[in-house]
Amino acid sequence: MTRPLGITVSRHIMDSQRLHPEATGDLTGLLNELIVAAKTISAEVNMAGLADILGMSGKTNIQGEHVQKLDDFANNTIKRRMARCGYICAMTSEEEADIIPVVEGYEGKYTLAFDPLDGSSNIDVNVSIGTIFSIHRRLSPDGGPGDESDLLQPAGRQVAAGYIIYGSSTMLVFTTGEGVQGFTLDPSVGEFFLSHPDIRIPEKSKYLSVNEGNYRYWQEPVRRYIEYLKEEDRATGRPYSARYIGSMVADFHRNLIAGGVFLYPSDSKDPTKPYGKLRLLYEAAPMAFLVEQAGGRAITDDGLEISEIQPDGLHQRVPLVVGSRRDVDLYQEFIRGQR
Repeated sequence: MTRPLGITVSRHIMDSQRLHPEATGDLTGLLNELIVAAKTISAEVNMAGLADILGMSGKTNIQGEHVQKLDDFANNTIKRRMARCGYICAMTSEEEADIIPVVEGYEGKYTLAFDPLDGSSNIDVNVSIGTIFSIHRRLSPDGGPGDESDLLQPAGRQVAAGYIIYGSSTMLVFTTGEGVQGFTLDPSVGEFFLSHPDIRIPEKSKYLSVNEGNYRYWQEPVRRYIEYLKEEDRATGRPYSARYIGSMVADFHRNLIAGGVFLYPSDSKDPTKPYGKLRLLYEAAPMAFLVEQAGGRAITDDGLEISEIQPDGLHQRVPLVVGSRRDVDLYQEFIRGQR
């Protein structure tokens, strides 16, 4: 079978670099290292049903959640790949409590925050999962190890962010601040090819992604917004259809392509997690950067732009409303009492 020639992700990144004569190639190198790690994880995910890698590892992460075996594998794969790459000064993982140092002498000028396997509670039931990453330029002086201040930067200062989703196909979606590009892995040749150029999220949607099992624990404006979207009014395209997977990277990806609004608001269900479940550095910030580059919007449930939040800890949680711009704007009208 003859395959059509396509643009590989490596060529796309190199072509983009040529448009910036001032570029040193470090960000290109960093992205390429992440892509190799993604291919390794993808291969293992695709074999998970045949290998002794499904299920729990017996460990718990910093969040107090059980770590699955594939979580462990993905986390270690990224750490090993990046520790000697020479492009980052420090990294942090959703699975670990503290900063992860790089090997001495290999410190670079960027930082990496990552969720090695988002949605891992769905591994055993074969639902799409993914790796999410966020890259900032370091703030501390070059030439030595990075510190926490390098990692605790607002989403608006990211130089790149993206995710790899492992589903019916493996896709890489990322931005370097110049639009959002999607690449699909061709396993027969081991290359990501450009399949979704210049992704733009529909301005308005008809899809709602939220865990309604938490309805009784939400604040009253959130409940009113959800009820509004479920009312019938053909003139405004209601009711919306529910689309909720429970794997954030999968819910976000579907909404990015087809349009939709995803909510994980604060709630009163668990006093230890009053701001909901999602982490700022590993989930909300990179998804905010992506959706804004695609024409959408990301805010907290009280209307604060995710891109403007100054992180106060490596594992800070935030409520999140993200997706099609007009749907997020509508949500903000409800919390401001304008609806």
